[in-house]
Amino acid sequence: MAQIFHRSTNAISRLTIFGGIFVVVVVTAAWAGIIRSAYVTGQDVVREQPVPFSHQHHVAGIGIDCRYCHTTVEQISFAGIPATEVCMNCHKQVWADSPTLEPVRASLRENRPIEWIRVNNVADFVYFDHSIHIHQGVGCETCHGRVDQMPLTWRAEALRMEWCLNCHRSPENYLRPREEVFTMGWQPSIPQRELGRQLVGQYGIDPPAKLTNCSICHR
Repeated sequence: MAQIFHRSTNAISRLTIFGGIFVVVVVTAAWAGIIRSAYVTGQDVVREQPVPFSHQHHVAGIGIDCRYCHTTVEQISFAGIPATEVCMNCHKQVWADSPTLEPVRASLRENRPIEWIRVNNVADFVYFDHSIHIHQGVGCETCHGRVDQMPLTWRAEALRMEWCLNCHRSPENYLRPREEVFTMGWQPSIPQRELGRQLVGQYGIDPPAKLTNCSICHR
């Protein structure tokens, strides 16, 4: 019987098949790397702001509590951005003539808010409530990192769904006493999982099966 295709066709076929698989794997890996990169997630990237606000100075340096500026964090879903008047409570007297703070003074004179650039944000189709997490013992630094060590603010976590689910599946790994929620650098006095299990029962936290239900975050 006459051979229709040259023997080299077998090698070409193998090269095409395995080469195609290789290309798919490389492209998939590259895409996975891109979507997890800081370029896409914004993680660890300092956001340029109208005023170079330093959490390190205000929190660690002079001991201002998170709630002084983020006034609604315990009551509603949104943590709140401080009004210019809040800034000027101090800066009418401290650094009152600093050129760096001219945007703050201009905001007060012109009765217009400072246009801060959001650092931490979730997608529009995700529901997130700060107050629930605060009252259930999730510390600020769990999501926002050690802001008391940030001279300028960046996103500490990528805020991807898998990261949220890690906490919802095993909340005992992340909980702390409510009175320590705003404490930066807090460390448990007993092993975290042991303390976390106690707090899960004490705070009446739902089981993981409910916390990982789609409707919890996607409403």
